Amino acid sequence: MTDPESPVKKQPSELLTRVLVGVGLVAAAVIALILGNHDIGRHALWLLVVLMSLGILSEWADLTGRTENKRLGLYALSVPLAIMSYMAAGPSFLALGLIIGSAMFIAAFDRSIKLSLGIFYAGLPALSILYLRGIDNGLLIVFWTLALVWATDIGAYFSGRAIGGPKLAPTYSPNKTWAGLIGGVIVTALFSFALHVYFQLPLQLVLLSIPLAVLAQMGDLFESQMKRRAGVKDSGTIFPGHGGVMDRLDGLIPVAPVVAIIMLFAFQ
Repeated sequence: MTDPESPVKKQPSELLTRVLVGVGLVAAAVIALILGNHDIGRHALWLLVVLMSLGILSEWADLTGRTENKRLGLYALSVPLAIMSYMAAGPSFLALGLIIGSAMFIAAFDRSIKLSLGIFYAGLPALSILYLRGIDNGLLIVFWTLALVWATDIGAYFSGRAIGGPKLAPTYSPNKTWAGLIGGVIVTALFSFALHVYFQLPLQLVLLSIPLAVLAQMGDLFESQMKRRAGVKDSGTIFPGHGGVMDRLDGLIPVAPVVAIIMLFAFQ
C-alpha cells in the first residue's frame, strides 16, 4: 500500500476517492466470497483472483524493468490460473506444479530470474486464496486472511499518524513508524479475537494473527523497496487514489500462502 503514515494531509476530494474505491474493493471481495458456494459465485471469485494475479505480474514486470517480455509472462501465468478454475482441476498441486513450470520457462526465455520470480509472487497468492475458500469453514478462513491485512493497514495508518515516533525502515519507507506497526498488530489481534468469540475462529489462528500482521507489514515494506528502486510512487494507476494492484495487495501477497500452508499441514 502507499505509505499510510505520511504527514502530508490529503485533500477532501482525494480522501473521499480513496474511501469510495477502498469500500468498493472490499465489497467486491466479500460478495465474491459469500456467493462462493454457488456456481456463479465460485466463478466470480476465480475471475477476481485471476484479474488480481495478472495485475500483480504486470506491475511486477514494470517495477523490475522486464517489460519487454511482460506479455509472455502473462501468457505463461495464465496457464496455471486457468487450471485453478472450478471447471478444470481447481486449486491443486497440479496448479502449483504449473506455476513452477511457468516460472522455469520464463527464466529460461527471459535469461533473468526477475520476471520468473514475479510468476511466484503473483501466482501463489491466487492459488492460496482459492484453496482456502474450498476447505471446511473456508469462508471464515479467507475472510480472516483478508481482514487481518485490512486491520493491520488501518491500525498502522491511524496509530502512525496519531503517535509518530521512530521510523520502521527509513531507507525503504521513510513514513512508516514502529508505532504504526504495533498499532496494526494490536488492531489485528483484537479483530481476530472478535472473530473467535462470535464466529468460532480457532484460537490458534487468533494467536497466529500477530506474526501474520507483522508479515503483512513486511510485504508492504518489500513493495516499498521495489518502488523506491524503480523511482515511482505507486506500482500502478488502476485504482484512483489507491495506486496499483500491488499497492492494495502487498500485505496479502505473503500472508495468503503462509495461511494456506498452515491450514494444509496443521488443520487437516
